[in-house]
Amino acid sequence: MIKAILIDDEILALKQLSKLLNKVSEFEIVGSYTEPLPAIEAAGVLKPDIIFLDIVMPEMNGMQTAEFIQQVSPSSHIVFVTGYDRYAIDAFEMNALDYVLKPVQMNRLTKTVNRITDRLLSSDEQQTGALEKKICCFQSLRPEMVHRSHGHHERTLPFRWRTTKAQELFAYLLHHRNRFVNKDTLIQEFWPDHEFKKASTYLYTTIYHIRQCLKQADLEITISNVSGGEGYMLNTNQVQVDVDMLEGGIRALGAVTKLNITDHRQISDLYTGDYLAEHDYFWAESERHRLRTVWLHHAAMLADFYSNHDMLAEAITMYKRITQFHPYYEDGHLGLLQAYASAGDRMAVQEHYQHIEQMYSAELEIPLPEFILQWYYKWNSSQDAGMLTEFRA
Repeated sequence: MIKAILIDDEILALKQLSKLLNKVSEFEIVGSYTEPLPAIEAAGVLKPDIIFLDIVMPEMNGMQTAEFIQQVSPSSHIVFVTGYDRYAIDAFEMNALDYVLKPVQMNRLTKTVNRITDRLLSSDEQQTGALEKKICCFQSLRPEMVHRSHGHHERTLPFRWRTTKAQELFAYLLHHRNRFVNKDTLIQEFWPDHEFKKASTYLYTTIYHIRQCLKQADLEITISNVSGGEGYMLNTNQVQVDVDMLEGGIRALGAVTKLNITDHRQISDLYTGDYLAEHDYFWAESERHRLRTVWLHHAAMLADFYSNHDMLAEAITMYKRITQFHPYYEDGHLGLLQAYASAGDRMAVQEHYQHIEQMYSAELEIPLPEFILQWYYKWNSSQDAGMLTEFRA
């Protein structure tokens, strides 16, 4: 499927183009936007194959929008769609794939689709073995190299830190990525008991080791000495961070629908555990709690969507994932019990109920929450009544 984003300040124009593209089986419209800024953010996260972009828009025109898109998603191809032909030269100077005049006709769009298909096939051949790089912060701090060709394969390579101090300092700078961090703050955080001059030397040496480690890992992450030597700034450049991918993806995709549920699930799967869970950094605790809440809200939204659309296998998988990562998330346990019940799996309901009952008793020394007890009592009573009716029949 060819993933497409549509950008036009006119809602009717968006609907017309979307209607035409839906007749073409190769296309999956992953986003439609009437404003450039959210569209740019979405492009950076979703990395669409093609972007249909209006030129004449208020605040930021299509040419300016295209420049920003090329920065955040350089592999995306752009097709300008406009009611004016006077921008054609400028459009093709920006290496646009096509330039289509409104109102868009199906026969003209077919030519554009053929051009898109040819270009994407050509790009696939040229990019075989290409690498995308990201830093993972969920569960543990690690780099991942994603090989993209006809499929994709992830290869995780551990960092080779000389000291645990270097690892934590890198994590701290990454935590404050793309922002200035004062040198005094770093010294107070990492060498509070040392004389300032000696601590400054330790800081300089540790920064040097971090840069060497990043170089060995082949990551284009830079740590710059800024503000006249008063502090440092870590820039991720083209290297993605799973935390940003998760939050940006959730914002860009918006409400869960049948069209974007697969993308939502891929975004959710980025979460492999709490933020820096394997590293006991006290300064990461508030962010750990915040990101846990963000993921739980999103995961519960997906699980509810699956349940409400009778996709019970997917709902069960999602609720299991929620309760695996966060065993005391009560709504997750209730959702899993209800999904088992809807699937008609009585044994699974009973086994999971007994599991959480024992967990609460042994680990927390408290009874199950009242709303779970009430649900189970009603469900169990309905099962007993059903069995009695069946027996009498």
